[in-house]
Amino acid sequence: MTPDDLTLFRQARLLLVLAVAGEPIDAERLGVYEFLAGHPLLLARADDDPDRTALRLAGFDDRTVGYASPAQRFATAQLHLGRDLGALVARGLVDVAAAGRVTYRLTGEGAIIAGRFTAMYAQSYITAVRIVIRRLRRLSGRKLREGLRIWLVPVIFPIEDRP
Repeated sequence: MTPDDLTLFRQARLLLVLAVAGEPIDAERLGVYEFLAGHPLLLARADDDPDRTALRLAGFDDRTVGYASPAQRFATAQLHLGRDLGALVARGLVDVAAAGRVTYRLTGEGAIIAGRFTAMYAQSYITAVRIVIRRLRRLSGRKLREGLRIWLVPVIFPIEDRP
């Protein structure tokens, strides 16, 4: 069992994404942000990528098993997304609005809960969320989906090239 298999873990990550975003987000974009923040080195692949160092210092390592099958992991994450968002809405931690498209944002209570996450992983994840949102916020839905096709292809690094 991995942490991604735990409902509360996934829901906590969604709260953190919404907290960092600070604005309503549709489910598709929220799911992409949440997944890539958990696997941010899929975005910052190049050794000379300026975000790579910050992510490595935050504890992310592209040699972990999670980077071996990103497309499968993303598909599984998407299966949980609707249920997890529904549970957060039902508990009053997330509001849903339908004005042209369905969007989600934190309620006041959701923001309080998200602010209470102080574990080292939460801090690392927030670092990744900030980078992911900064890099992807301006992309249209079509460009985001095109990028996702590239980012979900695993990158194989030769063992002798990595410390």
